[in-house]
Amino acid sequence: MKVFISDFAANQTVSTTLLVKSKEFRQKKSGGQFVLMTLSDRTGDIVGQWWDNFEDSIDGFDRDDIVFVRGQVNVYRNHLQLSIHRMRRCEEREIDLSHYFPATRHDVEEMFAELMAAVRGFRNPHLRQLLENIFSDPDVVKKFKRAPAAKTMHHPYLGGLLEHSLSLLRLCKIVGSHYEGIDVDLLQTGAVLHDFGKIDELSYERAFGYTNDGQMIGHLAMETIFVAEQIARVPGFPEELRRHLLHMLLAHHGKLEHGSPKLPMTPEALMLAYLDDLDSKVEAMQRLIADSQSQGDWTRMTPMFERPIYRRRTLEPEAAAPEPQKKVASTTSSGGFNSPFKGLADLMKD
Repeated sequence: MKVFISDFAANQTVSTTLLVKSKEFRQKKSGGQFVLMTLSDRTGDIVGQWWDNFEDSIDGFDRDDIVFVRGQVNVYRNHLQLSIHRMRRCEEREIDLSHYFPATRHDVEEMFAELMAAVRGFRNPHLRQLLENIFSDPDVVKKFKRAPAAKTMHHPYLGGLLEHSLSLLRLCKIVGSHYEGIDVDLLQTGAVLHDFGKIDELSYERAFGYTNDGQMIGHLAMETIFVAEQIARVPGFPEELRRHLLHMLLAHHGKLEHGSPKLPMTPEALMLAYLDDLDSKVEAMQRLIADSQSQGDWTRMTPMFERPIYRRRTLEPEAAAPEPQKKVASTTSSGGFNSPFKGLADLMKD
């Protein structure tokens, strides 16, 4: 039976299958080499260290392979690691790909239906037609539903791009409606398309990485070229609207040092950049807090935040003492929404 990383506990001996995300040789302080690896499944990553007796097996697998691992879980700087005893490459018959790729916990079809319903509600016929044309291509829709929003930084799971785009679309509607003079349809169109190039920038069939176009061109340029071509197919698309939308795509990273070739020069471009940054960072922080591999009150350090994050605990209010000699009738009810984890099953169909 597959044991997931989220179930690992300190001092536990585990035998399970994991995806190799990285493999490199390092020098021991005492001399000689050891193997440092990052191993993963759909519930997270763990650092693996193979100290001894790896010479006969280490060439039998590489990055992106799925391997059988036996080792001891230990704690280093409040973070779980795996000391590897043995490892071998798995046969195809031993692999269930759904075990190794994290996926959105939301229903993919429901998210996409909500996004398209919002598009159909646009007042601007040119923006509505643009997005309906883009999503009339089944191959584009398939990739948009499946792609992660990033390799590691935020929403780094199957369906993450759709989840992030929909979340940003909701934020843009709320915040855009708060201010006078904001073109909310334009702002929401930017939300849908701001990371659209990632459907081809990232590879996500076996492990998350970058395509050749992703490495050499990048999603900002890729989506701007794509959207400009799609705009040309919408009869009568206003030139001023084209300029505003393409500017939003090029400026949505907000700062030159963050990769934007242009700084935001319109209210809509400014709002898109800030709301995109907000949604990305909140998701990353929540995921970091929920990481089962971190121990104690503080999370591990990450490049995004460059600081640990406090795992706050919700304090339950003290129950009021009942009034003496007074009977109180009470009715207890239970409810809530329990959505099945359908996202992974939907994404792994193909």
